[in-house]
Amino acid sequence: MKSKNILYAFSLLLTLGLLAYLESPFSFLNSDFVYIADQPAAVEPVAVEPEDEGPELIEKLVKREKVDGYIVETYQEYEVYKDEKGNITDEVPTSKVETLRYYDYKK
Repeated sequence: MKSKNILYAFSLLLTLGLLAYLESPFSFLNSDFVYIADQPAAVEPVAVEPEDEGPELIEKLVKREKVDGYIVETYQEYEVYKDEKGNITDEVPTSKVETLRYYDYKK
């Protein structure tokens, strides 16, 4: 009976040890994916494509008003077109309008 328990305990420890080795970065399964601290990771350079010259979307405050103890702010989205130097050439309002309502603590 004792020899059976010892055999079970030994086989359990052997199985756990084998699983720990296979999960470690030093096992033969993970040898291609491990980088040691003195080895830099090999990275392929990525070709950078120029950005699409489409419009930039921004939101501007259109109006602010007090309604029933709340401050209600209305924002509208604009398409902003810029030239090569970054100067704004055109602003076109879109149909997207958002409102923000928050409690006025100053009253």
